[in-house]
Amino acid sequence: MVMADREGVRTASKPIEALTVLGLADTMLNGLARVPFQNPLKGPSGILDNIGQAVTRQTIRSFLGYSVSLPIEEFRSMEKILDTICAAILPPIVGTFGGVEIEEGVVGGQQGLWCREKPAVAAHDDPPKAHDKTILYLHGGGYFGTTPSMYTMFAAALVRLSGCQIFIPDYRMSPEFPFPAALHDAADAYRGLLDLGIAADNLIVAGDSGGGGLATSLIVYLHEERMAKPAGLALFSPEVDLDLNHASVVDNAPTDVLPWNIPVTAYLRGIQPNDGRVSVVYSQPEPEWFPPTFVCWGDQEMFRDGIREFCDKLRDGGVRLRAMEQPGMFHVFPILMPWAEASKDVFRAITDLAKAEGLTHHYANRPQPDDELVATADTRD
Repeated sequence: MVMADREGVRTASKPIEALTVLGLADTMLNGLARVPFQNPLKGPSGILDNIGQAVTRQTIRSFLGYSVSLPIEEFRSMEKILDTICAAILPPIVGTFGGVEIEEGVVGGQQGLWCREKPAVAAHDDPPKAHDKTILYLHGGGYFGTTPSMYTMFAAALVRLSGCQIFIPDYRMSPEFPFPAALHDAADAYRGLLDLGIAADNLIVAGDSGGGGLATSLIVYLHEERMAKPAGLALFSPEVDLDLNHASVVDNAPTDVLPWNIPVTAYLRGIQPNDGRVSVVYSQPEPEWFPPTFVCWGDQEMFRDGIREFCDKLRDGGVRLRAMEQPGMFHVFPILMPWAEASKDVFRAITDLAKAEGLTHHYANRPQPDDELVATADTRD
C-alpha cells in the first residue's frame, strides 16, 4: 500500500498529475545539462566512477529538489506512479538476474515486501550464507516519501550478499502521519517478526537516511518497552540528528544529493528535534540495550557531522561499532552508486557482518570499539 492509497491521503487530479510528471522530466533534464559544467572528471576515483558520481549527484539532487517543492497532493500522485513502475519492472529483473524472489506480505499488521534468495540459488551458495537471519529494513525518504517497491534492487543486493531474508514494511509517513506513526508501524513489524518465531538474536534492523533514523528510534523504543534488542543494527547515511545544527549541513550542501532545505518539520509536528526518540544523538546508548552497530556514510554529505557525533556516542557508551566514512561520497551512495569502489567496500563489510556466527559474535571478537572505526576520527577536517 502506497501512501496515495491510504485513507485520508489526498492526491492531485489527473491533469495536475500529468503536469507534475512533465515538470519532473523537465527538471531532471535541466539538471543533467549542468553536469558537463561541474568538472565531472574530477573526484576520488577513476574517470568512469567520477563521471557516474557527477551524473548520479545531479540526477538525484534535481529529483529531490523538485519533489520537496511540490504540494503534498502532487507529490503523492507522482510517488504512486513511480511505485507502480518499480513494482512492475524491478521484481522480474532481480528474479531473473539476481536469483531473488519478491512477494507481498503482512507482518504485525504492516503491509510490505519480502525479499528472499530463491531456494535453488541458496542451495548452491558457496560459502554458505546467513539464511537463518532476517533483516527488518526501514526504507529511507526523509520520513515523507518513497516506498518498499523502490528499494527492491538494493534489498535484493543485500539478500544476495548476506543470504538473509528481508522484510520492508510500508510504514506511514508525514505530513499526513507525523511522529510517532512511523515508529509504531516499525515496532509492530518488529513484534510481528518475533511472533513468527524469529528470535531477536537472528534479527537485524537496518535502514537508510530517514529509515536509518527510524531504525535508531526503534531501538530506543524497544529499550523503553523492555523488549529484546536485535542482534545488530545496519545503517546507511542515517538521519540521526533532526536538529540539523552541524556545520556539514551547510558546508556539504554543494556536494551532496540532498536539497538544501531538508524537510523535518512535518514529521516532528510539535516534537522537539533534540528529543532522543527522534534524534538518537541526544540519547545515551549502552551495550545493554543498544545492539552492535554498522554505520556507513560519505564525507561529502550534509548529515556527516551528525553521524560522526552519533558514532562518538556509541563508542563513549561502549557499544560495539563498525563505522565507514567514505571519501568523496554523498548521501546513501551504496544505494545510488552500487558499482562504485566505495560502495563495494560497504558491501564487503555487510557480507562479513552477516556471516553465520552473527553480528553479536562477530563484534565480540573485536578488541576495542575504537579499533573498529574504519575512516572517521583520523580523516576529519
